[in-house]
Amino acid sequence: MAAEGSGGSTGAGVGRRLPPHSPSGLVLQTVEMHTGGEPLRIIPRLEAAEEAAAVGGLSLLALRREVAATQDHVRRALMHEPRGHGGMYGAVVVRGAAAAAGAHLAALFLHGAGYSAMCGHAVMALGRFALDYGLVAAPSCPETAVHLRCPCGPITAFVPWDGHRSGNPVRFHSVPAFAVTTDLAINVPGYGKVVVDIGYGGTFYAFLSAEQLGLDVCSSKIRDLVNAASAVTEAVRKQFKLHHPESEDLAFLYGTILTDGKDAFSEEPTTNICVFADEQVDRSPTGSGVTARIALQYHKGLIQLNQTRTFRSSTTGSLFTGKAVKATKLGDYNTVVVEVSGEAFYTGTTTFTVEEEDPLKYGFFFK
Repeated sequence: MAAEGSGGSTGAGVGRRLPPHSPSGLVLQTVEMHTGGEPLRIIPRLEAAEEAAAVGGLSLLALRREVAATQDHVRRALMHEPRGHGGMYGAVVVRGAAAAAGAHLAALFLHGAGYSAMCGHAVMALGRFALDYGLVAAPSCPETAVHLRCPCGPITAFVPWDGHRSGNPVRFHSVPAFAVTTDLAINVPGYGKVVVDIGYGGTFYAFLSAEQLGLDVCSSKIRDLVNAASAVTEAVRKQFKLHHPESEDLAFLYGTILTDGKDAFSEEPTTNICVFADEQVDRSPTGSGVTARIALQYHKGLIQLNQTRTFRSSTTGSLFTGKAVKATKLGDYNTVVVEVSGEAFYTGTTTFTVEEEDPLKYGFFFK
């Protein structure tokens, strides 16, 4: 969302609404949230994205490619330092034509290395945002269904509403999720042979216990977990070809989730850590990861429909719940719709500006 000008200023900047910035430069307003500790920087409006969708009649996956090609400086400016950080995550809200087919809004998901197809923690936060910022015309008490279009497909969030503001917990129903393969042997340089499962929950993940890599998901150093998970991701990408029955744009391995190995149904939480994109660490239990992990557990017969499991983030201790609520079919895959629930909170609003002469105006990134 672009702001206009810098406002009138008198004296030593008295009355100035914005700091000095280039008239032709970016002015970006954001709403800041987190879900289970994982940040979400919401861009309520990006005119260039909506214009591209309206003029070109683009699908959301095509719009994602267009934004990556022509507006990537926005992502870099907001995700990277000095405005962002190595763990920053964002979402561009797209209204109008791109949010057609009965959706209240569409969303493009941003991270330090690029763009995702699905993000569960973002969906929960965006559900609250949609109600509090008027994207749903007539919210209903005690809960309102918010329909979102994501690059992976349509998602519905269910958000508590008391007549004045949204609340928690927020839950969502996923796109059809499925097990791609189980007990796949992969040779990981530096770690040897491991056995992984691959599941889809709006994006693809590899899953294995941290123990296979000589680590403990609860007590090992984060850097050691990140190095190991990243090595697994790289090895799986080289040794196994993914396919999505609807679009090859979705056929990429987003990351690896290391678990405590407790896949059998239990009332006790199971702990995991998700390392995605370019060694980025999810602070939450990972909504799309929970979706894929539930799909794998259902496929293996470890859980039944409507059995709720609790998932804990090894980084923050935050909790999501997940359950398979409906058996479906997608192409040749037996799939399930998964319900994931968590808590999303507002942390503030921000206006970011750019000075054209700043050599780091679009940010910088290092590990």
